[in-house]
Amino acid sequence: MPNRIRARTVKTAAGTHTVRIPRQRGRRSDPFVIVVPERPSLTREALGFIGRGLWTFRRALAPTGLSVLAFLVAGLLHLIAWWSALVIAPVAAGPLAWLLVMQRRRPARSSTLAWRIGLAALATLAAVWLALAAGFGPLAGPLALLWLLIWITAQTAWFTIRPSR
Repeated sequence: MPNRIRARTVKTAAGTHTVRIPRQRGRRSDPFVIVVPERPSLTREALGFIGRGLWTFRRALAPTGLSVLAFLVAGLLHLIAWWSALVIAPVAAGPLAWLLVMQRRRPARSSTLAWRIGLAALATLAAVWLALAAGFGPLAGPLALLWLLIWITAQTAWFTIRPSR
């Protein structure tokens, strides 16, 4: 069978569009490239939309990212080394120590003191949750509900404290 008639099969990757160009003869046989953009799937479009939205509001959603990271770290610590809860537990006293030091160095009253107490209590509760979740697992008992409440409180406080642009 002559070369001109034989069909040439070229293997291409899945999902690629192939454009067949007849062989050019003569003086103008310069090679050229045709790029055919592939239309993305609806799933890829939706994921791109969600990703762009998360990237746009990344500062506003900082507590959400930190709480999801804490949830994953607690799960990994529980699986790898449950005894890490014993190491994390003393850290829960850190925010209370910070509150006492700040109140001694720069005494505050009224709303400033209320914010300091609230933030110290929230940080202490988050550290206690991390220690308990590392020891017993993040989904054990009421720890999942406690994580959800801490997350909602932190995100609400972040929206209140953070200046809008």
